[in-house]
Amino acid sequence: MKTSVAILVVLAFAGLALAAPEKQYTNKFDNVNVDDVLGNGRILNNYLKCLMEKGPCTPEGRELKRLLPDALESECSKCTEVQRRNSNKVINFLRSNKPGEWKLLLDKYDSKGIYRSKYESQAKKGH
Repeated sequence: MKTSVAILVVLAFAGLALAAPEKQYTNKFDNVNVDDVLGNGRILNNYLKCLMEKGPCTPEGRELKRLLPDALESECSKCTEVQRRNSNKVINFLRSNKPGEWKLLLDKYDSKGIYRSKYESQAKKGH
């Protein structure tokens, strides 16, 4: 009987651990001023080159490149509120001002078009 209770307790804790919300991405780069990056062609191009593996990456760029596939797949479920807001700002900026680079990023990070239509429809709704 004691063994059964112990097993139930272990299973209950395991269930709670699995049901816990997923850990958020690090917020150590949340203080990067996205408006400054978008307003500075040289810095923006360096980030784009990093993401496309055509140039070196800053620590922020490496982290972005590492997390981008997961963020796309999970609809940014592990993003902080600042990261969600900034990613929407960057997406809208690239779509409007750098459509060629935006297409290259989509082709690289969403080559099958799985997430593209979802994000396009969200952008039209203003999310």
